[in-house]
Amino acid sequence: MSNKELIKKFYDDIFIKGDLSNLNSVMKENYIQHNPDCEDGRKGFVKFINHFLSLKPTFDIINISADSNMVYVFFKCTVNEKHINKVCDIYRIENNMLAEHWDIIEHNVENKTSNNSNGLF
Repeated sequence: MSNKELIKKFYDDIFIKGDLSNLNSVMKENYIQHNPDCEDGRKGFVKFINHFLSLKPTFDIINISADSNMVYVFFKCTVNEKHINKVCDIYRIENNMLAEHWDIIEHNVENKTSNNSNGLF
């Protein structure tokens, strides 16, 4: 499986289906986290994702790109059926497993006005 396919499957299983049953086979136990709202490690991710999934997120993946062992996911995420976030997640893959994560999030863009006609996504 390519790094891009690994991340696509990760999003489908975890974020979209809420299925954590294969997490041990795709995420290193010592997963490094750069999101200040999430603790390091697989256990920290589980704690975070259980809360996050309670917000009833929906995802519209715009693009998944890969460069060597780095994968970038750009998507629209709607939480609580009203707040829209513009997100780019960045993952480092090591030995076919998620090893490290960064994210860039623009929260609550549903009320943003634009100085151009290009749209947010």
